[in-house]
Amino acid sequence: MLTQAPRGTKDVTPEASALWQYVEARMRGACAKAGYREVRTPTFEHTELFVRGVGDTTDVVQKEMYTFVDKGGRSVTLKPEGTAGVVRMIIENRLYAEAQPMKLFYLNAPVFRYDKPQSGRFREHHQFGVEAFGAAGATVDAEQITLAWDLLQGLGLRDLRLSVNSIGCPACRPAYQQRMRDFLAERLDGLCGTCKGRFDRNPMRILDCKSPSCQARIAGAPSVLACLCAECEAHFAALQEALRLFGLPFQIDPGIVRGLDYYTKTVFEILTETESGPLALTGGGRYDLLVEQLGGPALPGVGFGMGMERVLMVMQAQGAAPPAQGLIDVFVCAQTEAARQPALALMMALRRAGVRADADHMGRSLKAQFKYADKCGARLVAVLGEEELRDGQVTLRDMVTREEKRVLLDEAVKTVKNEE
Repeated sequence: MLTQAPRGTKDVTPEASALWQYVEARMRGACAKAGYREVRTPTFEHTELFVRGVGDTTDVVQKEMYTFVDKGGRSVTLKPEGTAGVVRMIIENRLYAEAQPMKLFYLNAPVFRYDKPQSGRFREHHQFGVEAFGAAGATVDAEQITLAWDLLQGLGLRDLRLSVNSIGCPACRPAYQQRMRDFLAERLDGLCGTCKGRFDRNPMRILDCKSPSCQARIAGAPSVLACLCAECEAHFAALQEALRLFGLPFQIDPGIVRGLDYYTKTVFEILTETESGPLALTGGGRYDLLVEQLGGPALPGVGFGMGMERVLMVMQAQGAAPPAQGLIDVFVCAQTEAARQPALALMMALRRAGVRADADHMGRSLKAQFKYADKCGARLVAVLGEEELRDGQVTLRDMVTREEKRVLLDEAVKTVKNEE
């Protein structure tokens, strides 16, 4: 239907947009305090970027990408996640030559995944993402996790839980992959087709399967932590030390592997409790090989993504959304036809002075103008009538206390500004 949004998409109405702007401002503020700069990448990229970067054994690449051939015969994909595009931008624009660590973020970035719409996750949703490149130490991992944790707490969200894990590196992961194959060999017949396809290429990815039957079959799977090399063990220990230094409570969860193949070493999730059970609000980790894998120099990286819709949904469910603010501060009422142009002139003068102001554009009666001003949340109403025009004055009425006073029309803007 032309009058119905496609499944898995959602409109942001004017009322909802105010909450989006509130959360976006908090996100920008959190990044500014930590020295992260904003970037913006295209909505679509060459398909090969995601196949090579995200990994061809992931659900994202195998099942969820919106891929099509353009009029030039090129395969392009609406971006299913943000990091690969940021890495491509860094390589193409040679940003790796900048001072490091290079700290970047993106905000309200559209992400597309063809999947059954989930709680707070749509086929088109929007992400806040934070990325840092150049620093191999675990303190930047902890810095980002703390940024995400403090942001969610600052938004008023409750019952947060931080889970961390290390999934090793190319030096130690092969030993773990073999342990997984040995463990799964007798359970293979009970796994879904996708997991069977991952058995030889990337058995660790089976841990990320959402199928209840697969989850039951892999219960008791070996922990990757038992196979970490000395470097990965030291990095994971340093991460825990930094998290304690920053005052963050956390638990170690060997079951976290994240859904993208580019992760190495640190992976984490921050969850909250809902009526339906635990719900992930954000997650991420380290991807030390991704820049090199996509054709750039050896440049370690770490980052996380946070779904905007899901955060907003939980804020509303937990009563953490701030009270709605009025649309305007001052509404200028014209009591007579002769007062309409002076009212519009005063409205514009107030706006140019930085005051949120509006006036009647519908030819309403004075009573109807007052009602509209109240619906808009106006703090003051400025009335221009026959007497006010004769005396060169305007009546200011406080919409809460109902107190009124007359001031010179030439002094109206100054008076309103002084009362802010």
